[in-house]
Amino acid sequence: MRNFWAFGWGALVGGLGGLIGLGGAEFRLPVLVSVFNYRTLQAIIINLIVSFVTVAFSFIFRSGVVRLENVAANWAVTINILAGSLISSYVGVHYATRINERVLNRIVVAFLIFLSVVLVGHNLIFSLESLQLPSLLRISFGFLAGIVIGIFSSMLGVAGGELIIPTIILLFSVDIKLAGSLSLAISIPTILMGLFKYRSQQRLKEVKTEQRFIISMASGSILGAFIGSNLLRYVSSSLLYLILGPILLLSALKLAQHKPAS
Repeated sequence: MRNFWAFGWGALVGGLGGLIGLGGAEFRLPVLVSVFNYRTLQAIIINLIVSFVTVAFSFIFRSGVVRLENVAANWAVTINILAGSLISSYVGVHYATRINERVLNRIVVAFLIFLSVVLVGHNLIFSLESLQLPSLLRISFGFLAGIVIGIFSSMLGVAGGELIIPTIILLFSVDIKLAGSLSLAISIPTILMGLFKYRSQQRLKEVKTEQRFIISMASGSILGAFIGSNLLRYVSSSLLYLILGPILLLSALKLAQHKPAS
C-alpha cells in the first residue's frame, strides 16, 4: 500500500513538473518527510533521484509542444546558467551532509516559503519586460544565478526550476514555455552532479533499502510528466502559479510542524 501511495504522489507531482517545466521536488519534499516520515537528508536524496526521472521525461514529453530545435537554438542561455549550477551543486552536498538534521529541516522550510512567494509573484515577474543589460553583465548575472540554483539543488534535493525560469525570462527575453524546457535542460546535469557527489560520499546507501519505494514514485512521476506535458497546450501557466504558491506555503507550514529525529 505504501508503494501504491508513492506511485500516486509521484504521478501528481510529476504532472506539475511536466506542465510547468519543474522537477516538482519542492512539492515532493514535504510529502516525503511529513507523509512517508523520511529523515530530511533521506528525503533530499530520494527527491533528487525522483526529480531526475521527472525532469528527464518531462523534457522528452514537452518536445512535442516546445520543439527541441528551439531549445538547441538557445544553447548559450543553457550553458551560461549551467556553468554556475554545476560547480555549486557539487559544493551544496558538502553542506547538506554536515548540517544538523533540525537545522537542515529549518532551511528547507524557509526555502519552501520563499518559493511560494516566488510562485505567487510569477505574474508580476512575467508582466515585466526583460532587463536591458549589457551582454557581459547579463552573462555574469546568469552565472551567479546558476551558482545559487546549484547550491539549493544538491543541498535540498530540488531542480530549482522556480528560480531558473524567471531568471531566463528576465535576463534573456525568452517565452515562458520555452523557458520551462530550458530549465529542464539545465536541471538534468545539475541533478546528476549532486547525485554523483552524494555517491562519492557513500550517502546513497542511506536509501538503499528504499529501492521499491523509489521505483514506485519514479514510475508515477513518468506517468504524471506525460500527462502534464500534454496539458501544456491547454492550461494557463500564470493561473497555475497562483494556485501552486499557496499549496507550497501550506506544505512548508506542515513540514515546519514535523519534528526531525534527534
